[in-house]
Amino acid sequence: MTAACLMSTYQPLSLSFARGLGSRLWDQAGREYLDAIAGVAVTGVGHSHPKVVQAISDQAGLLLHSSNLYDIHWQQQLANRLTRLAGMDRAFFNNSGAEANETALKLARLHGWHKGIEQPLVLVMQNAFHGRTLGTLAASDGPAVRLGYGQLPGDFLKLPFGDLRALESAIAEHGPRICAVLLEPIQGESGIHLAPTGYLKALRELCTRRNWLLMLDEIQSGIGRTGRWFACQHEGVVPDVMTLAKGLGNGIPIGACLARGKAAELFTPGSHGSTFGGNPLACRVACTVLEIIEEQGLLANAERQGARLLQRLREALQGHPELLEVRGLGLMIGIELRQVPRDLVQKVAREQGLLINVTRGQTIRLLPPLVIDEAEVEMIVQGLVRALNWR
Repeated sequence: MTAACLMSTYQPLSLSFARGLGSRLWDQAGREYLDAIAGVAVTGVGHSHPKVVQAISDQAGLLLHSSNLYDIHWQQQLANRLTRLAGMDRAFFNNSGAEANETALKLARLHGWHKGIEQPLVLVMQNAFHGRTLGTLAASDGPAVRLGYGQLPGDFLKLPFGDLRALESAIAEHGPRICAVLLEPIQGESGIHLAPTGYLKALRELCTRRNWLLMLDEIQSGIGRTGRWFACQHEGVVPDVMTLAKGLGNGIPIGACLARGKAAELFTPGSHGSTFGGNPLACRVACTVLEIIEEQGLLANAERQGARLLQRLREALQGHPELLEVRGLGLMIGIELRQVPRDLVQKVAREQGLLINVTRGQTIRLLPPLVIDEAEVEMIVQGLVRALNWR
């Protein structure tokens, strides 16, 4: 079989999986692997969870699509559950994280327009990643993902992540144009960087005082990954807009943009839409994912096993000549190294039956399923120790 007919947007390994169950995957030859990346924070409740399989099977035999011209029962059920969990008022459903962030950016523009701002400005963060559409690329950072796309949509101002003084400078120079702030509570693609303690609270107070929208991208950090439903809940912060995707569908494509207060009233009929967004299959699966997380106590498990994994990694890698830092929250962990022979480290890990990811060239990113247990935590630690002692 050849990949010659596929556009060259990826550099996939010559490794193909035939099936998965829980935290494990099996390749075409039947070899077993521990999946410590979970499809990049997607399969939070594990591969082939029986309740997810049943929900897909049942709904496929009933109704896949009717369009948003009609009420969709499962869409309303999911909106009710998500808004309750997040402390929000309304939801809009689409198909991906990038689309969810595009929705948020449209809300920011409308908010600015209602304030009478001719050229509304959205504050975003250096080293952020919000998606691969032209709008979300403009809001993201990093030359590699932007190269060759010419003039991207403007009206974004990039600030250092976690720097309140930079916010003050932005206000002094651009205050009347600013209408919103968009950021990840934990920057994922850039190497698992946590917002400093108190930063999100300070942003919340600032946005309230200046009538800006606080918009949090919880696409990678949400749906239980950090031991709370959403990472912002560790500081008791409720944004005006929140975006979700990845773990919400456990592999079925779905994105969501939640909003509250005035932000939830900005869209009117015809001002936004999605052909496939919020279809019965995706919404039923997402409802099932939320049920599984609650029934199996996976928030507590993510918190417990994440703390264990952080501690064991710090113990096992202490004194390693290449180690700079082990950081993270819950099951969202980064191991930053001085130099990473990326392909070699991932190859040695695979030989140990461990699937990992290296992001931004020097940080090993771990995003294991929320169902992981103590024995699997130790398997990750030992596999990484061997992978990092390649010499």
